[in-house]
Amino acid sequence: MSSIQYEVNQGVGVIRLNRPDVFNSFNREMAFSMQSALDKCAADSSVRAVLITGNGKAFCAGQDLKEVTDPELNPGFRAILDEHYNPIIQRIRNMEKPVVAAVNGVAAGAGANIALACDLVLASENASFIQAFSKIGLVPDSGGTFFLPRLIGFQKALALCMLGDKVNASDAEKMGMVYKVLPADGFEEACMQTAAQLSKMPTYALALTKKLFNQSLGNTLEEQLKAESKWQIEAGSSKDYKEGVTAFVEKIKPVFNGN
Repeated sequence: MSSIQYEVNQGVGVIRLNRPDVFNSFNREMAFSMQSALDKCAADSSVRAVLITGNGKAFCAGQDLKEVTDPELNPGFRAILDEHYNPIIQRIRNMEKPVVAAVNGVAAGAGANIALACDLVLASENASFIQAFSKIGLVPDSGGTFFLPRLIGFQKALALCMLGDKVNASDAEKMGMVYKVLPADGFEEACMQTAAQLSKMPTYALALTKKLFNQSLGNTLEEQLKAESKWQIEAGSSKDYKEGVTAFVEKIKPVFNGN
């Protein structure tokens, strides 16, 4: 049974974490399979949005601790970060397509931070988030110390990472950790509707918007204003812009192609 299931549906590359018996925790094979699935999404022009979710009760419980405590299987922390998680986070942030996390259950450790690295996080009412690292004497990784403070604020993020408190879906929404909480009944279908909606939008402009947000994390205001000017000129020369303006003037529904 593959640890990652991948399919294309309605222009959406759907990636399902598929180790439900261990709450979709990552081992080395699963990490490489996840990277491969993300590469497929990036390379396939028919894929215009990406949806990441988990099979079973959990989204992802982070690292499979059985692997790291097995002397023969343990790849070591450097390999786990440099070869497993960091490439996944970089692929998500560099993906020139919207990436939606559909958090169907518990998201712990690296699993929580993979979700938070996505462009849009939808959470089931049954979902929860926990920075579980401190419970076993580790520090947050997989971008947790980068994204979480920017999403919810420095002090609250630090407290969650130090105390390892579990945050339910409702509280996660209130503090800005997730975009929206949805009912558990029909959760994946609702998430697919959002991803499919994104896939029909002018995805070239969405890719440039994502690029701008990435750049804003390290830019001064002056640098960001210059970047906005640069990419707005680029967006204004796209076929999607011409389609959108024409459709607006003629009062018809636009058909965007992502270029």
